[in-house]
Amino acid sequence: MTKTSNPLGTDPILSLLKKFSVPTALTLMVNYLYNIVDQIFVGQSVGIEGIAATNVAFPFSTICVSVALLIGDGCAANTSLSLGRGEKDYADRGFGNSFLLLILFSLFILIFGNIFLEQLVTLFGATETVFESSMIYSRIILLGLPFMIINVSFTAIIRADGNPKYTMKCMMTGALINVILDPVFIFGFNMGVKGAAIATILGQFVAGFLCLAYIPKFKSITFKKAYMKLSGKVCKTILSLGISSFFTQIATAALQIIMNNLMKIHGAATIYGSDIALSCYGMMMKIYQIAHAMLVGLSSGTQPINGFNYGAKQYDRVKTTYKYAFIFSFIISTGWFIVYMVFPSQIAYLFVNDSPMYQEFAKVCFRSYMLVFFIYGMPMVTSSFFQAIGKPSKALLLSLSRQAFFLIPLSLILSSKFGLKGALFSAPIADTLTFIVALSLIIYEFKLWKKNGFI
Repeated sequence: MTKTSNPLGTDPILSLLKKFSVPTALTLMVNYLYNIVDQIFVGQSVGIEGIAATNVAFPFSTICVSVALLIGDGCAANTSLSLGRGEKDYADRGFGNSFLLLILFSLFILIFGNIFLEQLVTLFGATETVFESSMIYSRIILLGLPFMIINVSFTAIIRADGNPKYTMKCMMTGALINVILDPVFIFGFNMGVKGAAIATILGQFVAGFLCLAYIPKFKSITFKKAYMKLSGKVCKTILSLGISSFFTQIATAALQIIMNNLMKIHGAATIYGSDIALSCYGMMMKIYQIAHAMLVGLSSGTQPINGFNYGAKQYDRVKTTYKYAFIFSFIISTGWFIVYMVFPSQIAYLFVNDSPMYQEFAKVCFRSYMLVFFIYGMPMVTSSFFQAIGKPSKALLLSLSRQAFFLIPLSLILSSKFGLKGALFSAPIADTLTFIVALSLIIYEFKLWKKNGFI
């Protein structure tokens, strides 16, 4: 596609946002929804211990998503910027290198995870009562993670190719398979967490293969085996553009591991106990991911628009795209804030319906951790903005701010002084500080644009 023919440079911004953001958001939401379905079925069949066991395994998925986004978002950003500059060959080489990197990283994670599984499950916060279930679930989940990496990374790459609906179909097909097989394996074959894991990886296999089947269908990228020969320059470009997404997810994985352990340690000192605290926090994070998916869809949907137009020096379109994303992020965040504040016990009841203590802690959990969620989305669209325009250092700063710079240190400090509630209240403080950083960066950036005559 040339600069003049690409609709990213000519179509109305709202129309483009709808085209790119909605399918991406739905794709991610469906992915997270079938994790929630897993949790509901596990909760109803195995109980609190089953949910706790699957929560212990969750950092595996987050770490794999970090690798997928490192390469996938980096490749997608490189594709958009290269096409905007009219450098198609560099976009093609970027995909070839990215594809080989995905294969290598997937194999490494699969081998490393199996060798050190026992140590990793312990590190991720397993209590004595859920250790064995966590091992069973994790060992099976590891088999599907390479396909999940392909799925997540290709979501960004295919979106940059202008076909976000395709990845939505891939993910929905995988999710449908998972949802259908969950009750069959969990209840029909009485396999508990093992059945949930098998249903999950079968869905991931199908979704991953469907994504790979898109390779011959690329419109703006030409795939050749010769382009898979790794180039230091190309790899550096890909990884630098995707590094903010990578560190965001790695920080998220670190946070999950730390919070799991804080729930285990400080939950034991409360009336709720370790397993309820660990299980309930994991349940809340699954629900949180639906809101997070909507905001990731919005922010990711802006990337090809911003990347192409910035590369083509159409700065007014870039600023307009950010303005709409800014507004929509507040609408989405505020809607979910209301849900978290008003319906926590009803949400918890879907997972565990025979424990009043579980419902009680759910109210404490949601209303503490999500206290200022209405400002959660704005830093995400701002980080995505900087990533799309080729300023990975600012995107990285924002990506690391919430989890790495604020939330992890605050959770450790406050929990040491105030126990379980201190760990939970660290989140709204971190969200507020991250919002201030994002607002400062975007105001400064647009002042520079005005000074340089861009807008």
